[in-house]
Amino acid sequence: MKNEQAMKNEQAPEPQHIEFHVSYLDGESGRIGHEEFSDRASAERFADAQLNDEEAWAVVDVVALQPARQQERAQQLVA
Repeated sequence: MKNEQAMKNEQAPEPQHIEFHVSYLDGESGRIGHEEFSDRASAERFADAQLNDEEAWAVVDVVALQPARQQERAQQLVA
């Protein structure tokens, strides 16, 4: 029993740092916009808010951050 649990813990993927990117059609300008969010709920709320007419669309993409990207984001927040 102990060996099975140890194997499960070893096989469990390590948590990844992720962002949620929303691409959407800006109905006023007719351009495609992009926004980044740190949590899924905020990204989905934003995407839903963009769906205000028949031609509107919005897509939420989950993006795994690479270690270099994480450091870059941290530096942007500090600067």
